[in-house]
Amino acid sequence: MSRILHRLGYRTAAHPWRTISAWLVVVVAAFALAGSFGGTTHDDYNVPEARAQAGVEQLRAHVPDGGGATAQVVVHDRHGDPLSAADLDGLIQRLGALDHVSSVSQPRLSADSDTALVTIGYDAPVTDPDLVGAHGYDPLEGAIEPLRDAGLQAELGGELPGGAESTMKGTGELAGVIAALALLIIAFGSVVAAGLPLAVALTGLAVGSAGITLLAATMDVSTAAPTVATMVGLGVGIDYALLLVTRHVEFLGQGLDKREAAGRAMATAGRSVVFASLTVLISLMGLRLGGLPVYSTFGYATAIAVVSVLAAALTLVPALCGLAGRRLMPRRARRGLPARSRKAPLTARWAAQVVKRPVAAALAALVFLLFLAAPVLGMRTWPQDGSSNSKDTSVRQAYDLIDAEYGAGANGPFTIVVDTTQADPQAIATQIADRPGIAEVTTPFTTPDGAIAVFDAEPAYGPADERTSDLVTALREELPAGVEVTGNTPMFADLSGMLSERLWVVVGFVVAVSVLLLAMMFRSVVVPLKAAVMNLLSIAASYGVLTAVFQWGWGGSLLGIDHAVAVSSWIPILTFAILFGLSMDYEVFLLSRIREDWLRTGDATGSVERGLAATGRVISSAAAIMVVVFLGFSTEADTVVKQLGFGMAVAIVLDATVVRMVLVPATMTMLGKWNWWLPAWLDRLLPTIDAEKFDHDEADLWAELGETEKVGA
Repeated sequence: MSRILHRLGYRTAAHPWRTISAWLVVVVAAFALAGSFGGTTHDDYNVPEARAQAGVEQLRAHVPDGGGATAQVVVHDRHGDPLSAADLDGLIQRLGALDHVSSVSQPRLSADSDTALVTIGYDAPVTDPDLVGAHGYDPLEGAIEPLRDAGLQAELGGELPGGAESTMKGTGELAGVIAALALLIIAFGSVVAAGLPLAVALTGLAVGSAGITLLAATMDVSTAAPTVATMVGLGVGIDYALLLVTRHVEFLGQGLDKREAAGRAMATAGRSVVFASLTVLISLMGLRLGGLPVYSTFGYATAIAVVSVLAAALTLVPALCGLAGRRLMPRRARRGLPARSRKAPLTARWAAQVVKRPVAAALAALVFLLFLAAPVLGMRTWPQDGSSNSKDTSVRQAYDLIDAEYGAGANGPFTIVVDTTQADPQAIATQIADRPGIAEVTTPFTTPDGAIAVFDAEPAYGPADERTSDLVTALREELPAGVEVTGNTPMFADLSGMLSERLWVVVGFVVAVSVLLLAMMFRSVVVPLKAAVMNLLSIAASYGVLTAVFQWGWGGSLLGIDHAVAVSSWIPILTFAILFGLSMDYEVFLLSRIREDWLRTGDATGSVERGLAATGRVISSAAAIMVVVFLGFSTEADTVVKQLGFGMAVAIVLDATVVRMVLVPATMTMLGKWNWWLPAWLDRLLPTIDAEKFDHDEADLWAELGETEKVGA
């Protein structure tokens, strides 16, 4: 691999315009293919393994236009006056005339008649292209606009409006990119060097976006998948380019020609980038074990983005480095002036202190991470509903009105489906109505074919209340065969339970395969096992912070959360798979330099200090950039995206500081030569992969390769 990467780096640096031109062709071709053959993202909310899905399938089979999307309209007179029957009749007529609307309920008036609740049923699922986003939302807005013009409050709630109001705005990501550029300028001291990683990452991401569009033509790709792919692709793309540019500048500072510097940077840092990306891809493939089709699309889409930015980093970085020449170096270095300060770099001084007192440093870091992780013991997950939306959204205002006027359970009624050949619908309705925890039961409606009867049971608690999930479980245990409890809230309860169980399957797969890969790379048993444990610690700590901020409400107002909300059920599996791969990125970068020094010197303690001193700044810079990118996503209105961005930002901060700068070097110092212990039998079984190795024999090899390249050129 060293020969291949050296040759790639040398040649692309020697002939940069060939590579740049090739990438222009690739970008144009990718967008042309995406425009001609690409598909559109489409959500699939069917969950075959969920108990509530059985009831949904019965409704689709026996109820005309049943099992489709639903929406709610809440009309309220702010002065407390009774609503006009004429206004409500007009609303019913306008709603009934909308495309795909199959049913409109009669207005349900509140006790004082100042509020009306209307439920709308559609003949198509919420994922239907005719209903997604503005296609379904705008007609509803038009139907309620006359009520608003008359001075009434009219809000949209429920399934369809909830999806439409979660659309990404993109302003946060733009702010993150600008902040990343500023950090790059500070890190390099050169505008050219700062812009290069960002340009490479955006180019790779553009091709990746086209690839995701082509993927959408072959399978259902979740509408949220491109967001996750952009978040991860942008972060790792900048990281990979940053590592390569840093090593290139380092070799330039040693007096090497720009072509040779590019070749050597690729042969060292390039190998780390390749294998770091492998750890990310392995983690992403673990998403397939999440049990839901949507997770698979997250994994595939993000993998396309990672591969695209990796290809850009390995080819565009050396090409642009060759084009920029010594302009990548800080101005003082280009002029041959001495550094402003003769003090050792901060990372070197920090490394010396950690190595000097490893036990104290390790204990302090461990206690701190365990303290942050403690809230995870009380973490409760629940899919997003109207209660978790921003209070400025119509969905949240509709939710609050329903809660205040009809009770919390009116926001999440259960749909009871009774097989008339196995149970008496009226007896089932009476049994459920008499049960504690049920506030109201509607009259059973028998389908035209007489096969099933359907009615709603309204719980006394809100959808996100923990007692609601317990109530769903209890009803299913008490009711006889032939009765199904379904609807959005029971489906959410099923999802929450399924994903909690699947988390451990994903964790086991990702950890096992990552440990095996690290063992092959670093020829050690201790290093990969220790890396896995520390990554799990930092991820658990991020879960703990997420729980404290969102579920406990500590500081949530800073993120636009006005009340405590449960952690989204989608978050634990998704963030684990992504974060474990990203954490392994930094582990590979750090351990590569430590092992490089260890192989050259045989000094176990000194190699840790020198490896940390050499990589501390680049890891910190890369982490800071990724953090601002993720925080940009945390400014979005959608609570799931907000939690995802914030949780990942916290995890990266902890991983790059507490873990990578304290816990890893401290424990490696204490273990000494035992870090690199590998049983002989296992050494023979494991394939050999060198992540980043530099010694005098390789230096001679590179010199020989360089001369060969010069002759070839």
